[in-house]
Amino acid sequence: MIYADNAATTKLSPTALAAMMPYFTQEYGNPSSLYDFAGQAKAGLEQARSDVARCLNAQPGEIFFTSGGTESDNWALRGVAEALGKKGKHILISAVEHHAILHTGDWLRKQGFEVEVLPVDEYGVVRPGTLEKALRPDTILVSVMLANNEIGTIQPIQELAALAHANKTLFHTDAVQAAGHIPVDVQELGVDLLSLSGHKFHGPRGTGVLYIRQRTPILPLILGGGQEHNRRSGTENVAGAVGLAAALTERCATLEEDMARISALRNRLVSAILRLPRTRLTGHPLNRLPSIASFTFEAIEGESILLQLDARGICASSGSACSSTSLEPSHVLLAIGLPHEVAHGSVRLSLGDDVTEEDVDHIIQSLTEVVNDLRAMSPVWDAVAQKPTW
Repeated sequence: MIYADNAATTKLSPTALAAMMPYFTQEYGNPSSLYDFAGQAKAGLEQARSDVARCLNAQPGEIFFTSGGTESDNWALRGVAEALGKKGKHILISAVEHHAILHTGDWLRKQGFEVEVLPVDEYGVVRPGTLEKALRPDTILVSVMLANNEIGTIQPIQELAALAHANKTLFHTDAVQAAGHIPVDVQELGVDLLSLSGHKFHGPRGTGVLYIRQRTPILPLILGGGQEHNRRSGTENVAGAVGLAAALTERCATLEEDMARISALRNRLVSAILRLPRTRLTGHPLNRLPSIASFTFEAIEGESILLQLDARGICASSGSACSSTSLEPSHVLLAIGLPHEVAHGSVRLSLGDDVTEEDVDHIIQSLTEVVNDLRAMSPVWDAVAQKPTW
């Protein structure tokens, strides 16, 4: 099997698993307890917090562990909205955000907030001028993801955050797909809040982080015993936090060489697949994640391609795993201007650390054969092939 769906989830790092095991079997105390036995769990939790902070160039007191990217995104938007609701009701999010942001925006609208969606260009980029025009005196928060989970486009977060701050507006970025794949430095990015999810970089599922810059006004999303410095209640998942920190630390240690190797393999894949007629690479051609190659193939359905690839031992996807059961085309592909019929023919390949040249060549051969076979059976291919390229 060739696993080419690492944007959906990744396998757990052996390093992360080894780091977690003692907190399941030996140091299993509740870190909030007062006796000495709990002290080892508390020490492990705080070391994990320090390790994550070091990877992000943050302070340990700015790192808060959550159950994953969805919770972190929800907390960022709802927490700031509730904290600053008396100052203003205007919130800006991009059209290509993950559903964790989009659906939270829907919920906030029902609470009386004005959540405006920022359009993107044909590459999925929020242009700084677009944000600048949309900012208002009552804008309290802007949320734009660092890198898109479907098409891989990397946003100009540093410029966007600077514009928000010039307007005295807070800035959040969903870095779930970016962390562990490209450098993520909160000081360089200039963001106030940033979301991570452990299982996207070989950490355990059900773990996440919300970075909250010091003095950022935000209310808790989960109330209870006051854990995580009174900001995120619930008995701490020590093993999960330790595993997340170990995986992120491991990824950051070899990030530059991994980026270069995976980018070269991705380019090899892209160059070969774009030889197919009526085929398009979606997302920015240069400013994109090293691992993601997303294509549209006219006149055939993405689901049909995925089933045929699966039969050949290749795991891929047609977009976000969180919306894979929907029959509607990807909101991301529609946002960049693709027609419905083209957006339905999408395939996302996301390469992992252990992918080889042989794997990529097998993907190229298999995908080429699958596309040609399906088009040969398509009742509309001949007509589509004759149309001018749009």
